[in-house]
Amino acid sequence: MVKNNYWFHCGCCGSLFRARSLATEVRVCTSCGRSPFIGNGAATPEVQGQFVASEAQVRHDSRNSRRKRKMLPVMAKVLLGCLAFAAVIVVGSQFLVGNGFKTKKPASAAVSKVTISEVDAALIDKAMPLLQKTIGRFVDARTPEEWSQFILAPIAAAGRIDRYYSFNPRVNVVTEKLDLTHYGIVNLPAGKAVECYWTADGGEVLDTVFIEENGEWLLDWNHYVRYSDYPWASFLSGGGDDVGEFRLLARERLADERKNKDTISIALYAPRFGFPDKLGIESPEFLIEQSSKNGRLLDAAFKLNQSGKYAFDSKLPNIDPEGLVRVRVKVRRIKGVDQNTFEIDEVIACHWFSTDAPGVEIPEDAPAK
Repeated sequence: MVKNNYWFHCGCCGSLFRARSLATEVRVCTSCGRSPFIGNGAATPEVQGQFVASEAQVRHDSRNSRRKRKMLPVMAKVLLGCLAFAAVIVVGSQFLVGNGFKTKKPASAAVSKVTISEVDAALIDKAMPLLQKTIGRFVDARTPEEWSQFILAPIAAAGRIDRYYSFNPRVNVVTEKLDLTHYGIVNLPAGKAVECYWTADGGEVLDTVFIEENGEWLLDWNHYVRYSDYPWASFLSGGGDDVGEFRLLARERLADERKNKDTISIALYAPRFGFPDKLGIESPEFLIEQSSKNGRLLDAAFKLNQSGKYAFDSKLPNIDPEGLVRVRVKVRRIKGVDQNTFEIDEVIACHWFSTDAPGVEIPEDAPAK
């Protein structure tokens, strides 16, 4: 122990400190800077300045501490908000196309597990992100070269694309506002395909079919645009070649009145792209022998439609006008002196898919002629 230095107890902060025994006038606590005697807050000018600065620092630190405590809940809320937003993005990405348009799972019996097997449901789940990407990029494309990347059999369709769009305007669709409303499986001869209905921002209904090829789900473009060699109304008025292939809607005329006749009377209508409930002008009457192949195919198509079933086990709701069936036909125009007449050369199929399979069955016990 240093001579004349002793231990003292501070009555202000309770600390022990060492000081000279006789230096009462300068004796201060080395911890708090105050006089060690209770009730005496005096200190030397130097020590008092240090003590005041210390108190100011304590108050500053206290305010910072309170500010930090107040900020913690805010930061926690921001962090939780960011995590929730990230979760929404991850979950929502399962329903977004690469081009950014949104889709919504439809509440339709056509897509319920009651009507779709587990195998078909698994196929749809696997195909959906890919076909959404296809339709998004297709509607965004602006040239035939771009379109051909996303459609079935592009080389065979190249000439048809140029021909079709030389007569028909292309409907512009806002990709971000394209919504999926229905989807299902259709059993085509080449295998299973996925069919979908979409609604566009202009109210259009896009009826699409996607077929897998080399790991990609490509759009059946012929079905999508309801391809015909020439606009039906123009063909009826004398335009284009005298023979053409058309995707049309057929209606049986006077079915009850003519049920005992040898011929079927039908009228044909061109569908309007995007608006399946709207039809163009009615064609002249076509009389077809019931016993012919054309007649039997049409009769089978009308009966299938009346039963509530559709070609290749399609399960989507019917969006065509009631009583009309889809047909792909080859029609001939015969020039007359006063007016033209028309004949159906061939009923190629009773659907609009890109396959020549008829889509209906003719009973074996009455073979077609």
